[in-house]
Amino acid sequence: MILLDSSITALTIWGYSMSWLELIGTVCNIATVYLITKRKIINWPIGIVASALFAILFFQFRLYSDFIENIYFFATGFWGWWLWTRKDVFAGDSKVEVRKASRREVYISLAVTVIGTAVMGYCIAHIHQWLPKYFPEAAALPYLDTLTTVMSFVAQILITRRIILNWQMWIIVDIIGIWLYWYKGLRLISLLYVIFLGLAIKGFIDWRRQLANQTKPMEVQV
Repeated sequence: MILLDSSITALTIWGYSMSWLELIGTVCNIATVYLITKRKIINWPIGIVASALFAILFFQFRLYSDFIENIYFFATGFWGWWLWTRKDVFAGDSKVEVRKASRREVYISLAVTVIGTAVMGYCIAHIHQWLPKYFPEAAALPYLDTLTTVMSFVAQILITRRIILNWQMWIIVDIIGIWLYWYKGLRLISLLYVIFLGLAIKGFIDWRRQLANQTKPMEVQV
């Protein structure tokens, strides 16, 4: 299919050839992140489509950590969709409520990031030797790629649980991603991560504002 082949150009911008796969996946991802900043449940089905398209794209570019990451996003998208539809998570504006991470959740997030990067990075660095039939070439930048992948795993869980810490993690992921994808020649995705960075900053500000509104004491009418 034309849509699933990254070698087929949809359009060319400033000399950069963009495939249909990259173009549609990019648009869907921007829409998904924007809708998360607005705490809209529809972000989940759009994100599921975006993850499927990017999984195919990253596999073709040998970014195996990103491929696995998007398979994970695809699967957890259904879980997050279900969690955000529960009636007990809604604020007064018909959007989901948010909350701060507990100290325990912060420590767990950091531990999973460090240990997960070390273990998964080693596996990704050697996966072409262990499974040459499925991964014929060595992964590009396996540990840096894995760091952003593991942080994204953690941030995704934090999103499903409506925890503001997810945005700080996404900000770090986006800064690394801007350089990583530019280096790999995925210029549109690098620029996409500039947009993601802006949206992550916006999401952090908006969710903090929402948390402040949730925790305001109720006014007592006399």
